[in-house]
Amino acid sequence: MTGSQRPSDLGCILAVFTILLSSLWFVAFVWFVIVVLTVHSLSRQRHLLATHDLSLSASDAPLISILVPARNEQDRVLEPCIRSILAQDYGNFEVIAVNDRSTDQTGAILQTLAGTDERLCVIDGRELPPGWLGKPHAMEQALNHARGEWILATDADMIFEPSALRTALDRVLDNNADALTLIPRFETGSFWERVMIPTWEWVFLMFTVFYRINDPKSDRAAAIGGFFLIRRTVLDRVGGYDGLKDEVMEDVRLADRIKRSGARLMIDRAPLLIRTRMYRTFREMWECSTKNWFSGVNFSFPFAMYCVVSMYLVAVVPTLIALVAVAGTALGADLSSWFVPAALSWLLQVVVLAIVSKRSRVSPFYALTAPLGLALIYAMLFDSSIRITTGRGVTWKGRRIYERRGVQPPRLRPAPSHISNLEDKA
Repeated sequence: MTGSQRPSDLGCILAVFTILLSSLWFVAFVWFVIVVLTVHSLSRQRHLLATHDLSLSASDAPLISILVPARNEQDRVLEPCIRSILAQDYGNFEVIAVNDRSTDQTGAILQTLAGTDERLCVIDGRELPPGWLGKPHAMEQALNHARGEWILATDADMIFEPSALRTALDRVLDNNADALTLIPRFETGSFWERVMIPTWEWVFLMFTVFYRINDPKSDRAAAIGGFFLIRRTVLDRVGGYDGLKDEVMEDVRLADRIKRSGARLMIDRAPLLIRTRMYRTFREMWECSTKNWFSGVNFSFPFAMYCVVSMYLVAVVPTLIALVAVAGTALGADLSSWFVPAALSWLLQVVVLAIVSKRSRVSPFYALTAPLGLALIYAMLFDSSIRITTGRGVTWKGRRIYERRGVQPPRLRPAPSHISNLEDKA
């Protein structure tokens, strides 16, 4: 009996190895397809360039209210940010900055700047009401003071070129659009930023291409909170920030509401018009990502775990197999049949990230760390999912978010009744 089982057992083992090896080749093929899609996607993208039309530099241009929430920004680029906004060559705008309960000198910096330019209004943020998170509350306070027919939501770490505002409004008016979000140039200054930022940009690129954000027929939406220009009437119709009070990714949820209302949403790359450095330290990078990532998958724990497991299998495991194969070969084992597809998967990852890194002004050398960047992004998603699901919560700028005794994370839910279709209002 035992002797008769041995060939059968050996056959099963060989079948398993064959399936695993075939899977590894399939992963390599997937990465080849991803390279093709990435090249195709980038070839279709064009940078938004400054418009030469100076008609919007006149004082009779539509009034734009620029909303800037600021919390504990003393050691970042708050002053250069506000000065770059005030230096816009657009003819008619106001800036409403909210000192969101800062514990540093953010308020003093804003007040000093306001004393030099009457277009800047500074609001001292109120305590958070029950059920509100910090940024949506700051944006709601700023919106209540805004007088413009257009609203620009931005962040206190954005640096604007002088023509950014004029170009953005010219873009939406030319396309009869209701909202425009611009993707800035993401600056990097440290090893971890150079590992992470191109990887994050690639993930975002794939999302925007697959779901055709600019296509009015597509119901998918995305937004960058650092530059989100919205027609005021549309913003009011979708409920402003009141319905987003418990959202950490209020920009993305607002884009969803705008798209569902029937309004025209556009997204463009504008690295020559706006730029930002989102993170300064690895800890800040981790905290910001764990704040956002679980929200990015709509607080679905099963889907989050699916994303984590599938990405590790596709991006990390082949790299580990390639390294093990090299070590085994050095010890005399013939593992070339495993090394070739595993190394090919790694190489194709490097090609993808090298292409994106060049566009991000990051040395292609960092593309060699592609598996590390992807491993970190999905480790952050895992950490975010566990922390929020268990009620431990996450921390951002000294505030606890989504902990058990605080504001609870929103779940998938239908659009609220106060969101109306624009066609119904015509």
